[in-house]
Amino acid sequence: MIYTVRKLAAISGVSVRTLHYYDEVDLLKPAYHGNNGYRYYEEEQLLLLQQILFYRRLGFELQKIREVLKKKDFDRVAALHSHRKLLLRNLEETQELIQTIDRTIEHIQGKKKMKHKDIFEGLNDPKQKEYEKYLIDHGKMTAEELDQGRKRLGKWSKEDWQKTQEEWEQLLQDYVKAIDKGPGSPEARDLVRRHLLYLKKFGVEVKMEKLAEESKFYLGHPDWKKLFDGYHPQLQEFILSAIEEYAK
Repeated sequence: MIYTVRKLAAISGVSVRTLHYYDEVDLLKPAYHGNNGYRYYEEEQLLLLQQILFYRRLGFELQKIREVLKKKDFDRVAALHSHRKLLLRNLEETQELIQTIDRTIEHIQGKKKMKHKDIFEGLNDPKQKEYEKYLIDHGKMTAEELDQGRKRLGKWSKEDWQKTQEEWEQLLQDYVKAIDKGPGSPEARDLVRRHLLYLKKFGVEVKMEKLAEESKFYLGHPDWKKLFDGYHPQLQEFILSAIEEYAK
């Protein structure tokens, strides 16, 4: 089956902008381009995207993922077994991911066919419990406040989540483009304004006098560092500096 970039985004949960970016940095190339210039993906690319998402969930930076996947001796089935072994350390939270890996191994070996949309099952769930414990332990939020937030976001549709994900991806890519302009530039200030408006959608509002301090706490978390490094090694430092300049 052939997939356009939009169809692949729909079944994988990866935004169109991110798929374009993966193509630009030679991480995930489409199977071919049509006469209309559109990108088209086949099963080989779907399985490769699955590997990329597994490695991202394990904390790998994009550059490191590219190095691993480009190795001549890269063994996809062996890699899947390795992923499975790591995920077993936290079986309760990762059971859905493990089942996806098992089905993919059978699929690759021709033992049992799986639907393409099932290749990405469980790969885009956040490490929510761990992060919530982090917030509670540091006195930033109570369990009741987190529960209220979950109820509010639980009313969002799939389209709402897709739209906010694409907005977040664009924001990070625009932050990267603005690094050379400096954290005090007009471009950086506009991005911080966009960032704060984005957070309001999740019910997050920070008083200006606490903006820099709170940003260092939230965006200084190791998981955010890993995510930002996947875009640019200076991204975390730049965002925090831009927010600090904006607060001034």
